[in-house]
Amino acid sequence: MEEVIEDEENVPKKTGFFARLKSGLSKTRGQLSAGIDNVINGKAQVGPELLEELEEVLLTADVGVSATMSILDELRAEVASQRVRTKDEIMDRLKSILSETLEENNRDWVNPGKNPLVILMVGINGSGKTTTIGKLAEKWKQEGKKVLLAAGDTFRAAAAEQLTIWAERANVSIICQKTGTDPSAVAFDAVKAAVSREMDIVLIDTAGRLQTNHNLMEELKKIKRVIGKALPKAPHETFLVLDSGLGQNANSQCKLFDDALSVTGLIMTKLDGTGKGGVLFNLAKETKKPVRFIGVGEKSEDLQEFDSKSFVNALFES
Repeated sequence: MEEVIEDEENVPKKTGFFARLKSGLSKTRGQLSAGIDNVINGKAQVGPELLEELEEVLLTADVGVSATMSILDELRAEVASQRVRTKDEIMDRLKSILSETLEENNRDWVNPGKNPLVILMVGINGSGKTTTIGKLAEKWKQEGKKVLLAAGDTFRAAAAEQLTIWAERANVSIICQKTGTDPSAVAFDAVKAAVSREMDIVLIDTAGRLQTNHNLMEELKKIKRVIGKALPKAPHETFLVLDSGLGQNANSQCKLFDDALSVTGLIMTKLDGTGKGGVLFNLAKETKKPVRFIGVGEKSEDLQEFDSKSFVNALFES
């Protein structure tokens, strides 16, 4: 069905995006919305028992304690005041609250003026960071942007090779140096090159060997300082790439990187491979960071700009 939708000439492209989103979220939908449907269609009437059953479903679906309590507190208040009286109204209000939870942290992207937008990409090995950079490069190149990549993970030779393949595929420029080079030097050269070449966007890859937390964070802090020397006020955005399969462990990773680097946005990958997509709600509540992109498949077009209403609709639409 998904391929048919994408191939039909008369169907808007965003319909294909929504179909991919629905398909990619099928495991989370089975965990979250199916459980909520069972509660709504069950014997419990609107009241404390039904709300307790909803609470159990949300916690089981990895929505997390903080977000679940906030969502249920709001529902309880509306039930108590009789603003919500029926199960249909409960369902509609729950969807709205879920969307509002994800929208709380929305903010505009930084506008660097005439300078290139410099984005520092961070995350542990295996999160899909390098692949995500490649997909973003391809997306923005197709939109007519001049994109430059920086292979700042000089610890793993395979990382630079992988990013080079993505650069060639997307037909964008890349700055690489030999394995073992100081990654801050790569970042500095890339930003300077981007300014001189009048590029629109610079994406800087970084190492993610979390087993040496202190050393890694010090390295990343240095990269960020050096970028600021190459271009004042850069990096303009620092995006943390998180594997959605981590569930609630994503919170601790975000805190670790945010304490060191002041993360400005999140990119959630591999949502198609997990039933733990509910973690986005708790991340929104706990970290106060906007989700910028989500990955719902292997193809470049499966990395989508995050839209809270579309996300919630995809979770509940059968």
